[in-house]
Amino acid sequence: MAASAENKENLFTNKQASDENKASDSERKDEDYGYSLYPDRTRSKYKEGSIRESLFTFKHKCHIMLQFTLDTSPYAKLLLGAMRNSGCTVYKDRHFSCEDCDGTVSGGFDAATSQIVLCQNNIHQQAHMNRVVTHELIHAFDHCRARVDWFSSFRHLACSEIRAANLSGDCSFINEISRFNFGLKEHHQECVRSRALRSILAVRKVSREEAERVVDEVFDSCFNDHAPFGRIPHSKKDAKFAHRDFENRDRYHANL
Repeated sequence: MAASAENKENLFTNKQASDENKASDSERKDEDYGYSLYPDRTRSKYKEGSIRESLFTFKHKCHIMLQFTLDTSPYAKLLLGAMRNSGCTVYKDRHFSCEDCDGTVSGGFDAATSQIVLCQNNIHQQAHMNRVVTHELIHAFDHCRARVDWFSSFRHLACSEIRAANLSGDCSFINEISRFNFGLKEHHQECVRSRALRSILAVRKVSREEAERVVDEVFDSCFNDHAPFGRIPHSKKDAKFAHRDFENRDRYHANL
């Protein structure tokens, strides 16, 4: 899969060249980089835009929930604004794709096409959609601002997974309570570590021991990288404050 080279239509126009052709054909046969979890990346059960597709899949509901997230979530608004300021404007129809996925995943970021995959068969609540969009937008933001070697570097992948778990609300107190996960000392850090590890193991053929080693190596620096929020948004209220601060900074720089 390859991305368009046009400046206005393409996300991350000056960042993604190094993401492609990183592995040989033989390596790609052995390591599918998690693509098997997203079968609609390579096939479509129904013709795109068909009446049957809209009536007999979750696609229509997925698009409605996605639009609501983009319009109302302070997490998403901040990330979209930060990416736009970095020259990586996100277009809903180009950079989001609602698809059927394996039952173990809710979403993914396809670096080869600069698309966020939303698992329409696994996302049924708006709050879940909000978290998935935020999580994947953090990966997209990392892809935009840095030369992330998604396909060859476990350290790069681990860092982005740590940041996504830390900043998306995945490990918020309410979400952890709903999972019956309780803890006091450094519980948030342990949640971030656990969810980052789980994400890596889902998309890479690597031993748990190797994944744990890499996560430990990059954890401190990546956990303390709060861009573009400037803080850990533990709640929607925190995200609103972060978005307000971001907009104020934007206005300040525009008036210089």
